[in-house]
Amino acid sequence: MRKYFPIFVSFIIIAIIGYIVVNKKNDGLMNHSQGKDKVNDIGTFNVQKRCTRPPVFLKKLGISQPVMIDLSQKVFKGIALHYGKNFLKTLHPKQWEQYEHFSTYTLDEKGNIYLVPTPFISIRPTTFNLQKNIYKVESKTGKLSIFMHLDDVLPSASNPYGINAIAYDCDDKTLWVAAIDESNYESQKGVIYHINLQTKEILQKVEGFDVLSMTIVKSEKGKYLLVGSARDNGLYAYTIDKGKLSATAQKLLELPVANEHIRKIKVKSKNLLELQSIPFSYALIAQTAKQNRQKYSAKWDQNRKHWTIVNK
Repeated sequence: MRKYFPIFVSFIIIAIIGYIVVNKKNDGLMNHSQGKDKVNDIGTFNVQKRCTRPPVFLKKLGISQPVMIDLSQKVFKGIALHYGKNFLKTLHPKQWEQYEHFSTYTLDEKGNIYLVPTPFISIRPTTFNLQKNIYKVESKTGKLSIFMHLDDVLPSASNPYGINAIAYDCDDKTLWVAAIDESNYESQKGVIYHINLQTKEILQKVEGFDVLSMTIVKSEKGKYLLVGSARDNGLYAYTIDKGKLSATAQKLLELPVANEHIRKIKVKSKNLLELQSIPFSYALIAQTAKQNRQKYSAKWDQNRKHWTIVNK
């Protein structure tokens, strides 16, 4: 037995070394896989000082802040403004109904309100043309009119949605808008437009992504256009560099529920987003109605490189 003992020990040592080598190799493969799946990091962000202001016509009418813009489609067609104690008073001129329903809006530093349309429940003869326009409530007069018409937006009976998301860029006083008119269940053909407000020139078009919502965020890493997807439950980030949008977006997070799509994005505080979601399937629904929405808090942990998402 003593004769074979050194050989036996040698076999044990070789087995231990082999086990260590194999496990290190597996750990390396696992780490490589985790590297591929790592969370995209846009850095630390916070609420930015707003460049926008309320419309001037409100002051002329003796209406003080706060004022709530209502696009809910529940009671009023078009746009309504609620003000006073508990927002019980309402401003809703008949002229604000002429272009039917809107999905969302943005303000500029002069107090102009820019709105994008939404089809509502049933399709009318005017529906498709209404979805091709960006609308504007003029700050001084309160008059609602068509600000800009996009000829290459072509809604149809199979997809009645056209322009459906908007954000104002305080840095260069431009608009970012998105349209999803040519998309369907099989293909994603959405377009993001960057528009010069003064000349109405289209500065850039980025194709191939169906945007349902958008907002601009700044961090120490740069400037980003955050977008909610009409195709899935994800939040994505495009880099904005010198006024130009990157060709592709990086995925930041997913909502816990697969059929929820992000309809509103708001920076609440440092590294904290409020995300409002709706079930979206390119079908006609009252998508701005509050009872159709869920709210999520999305908190970014810069140290752990991790999002925590909680249904509010």
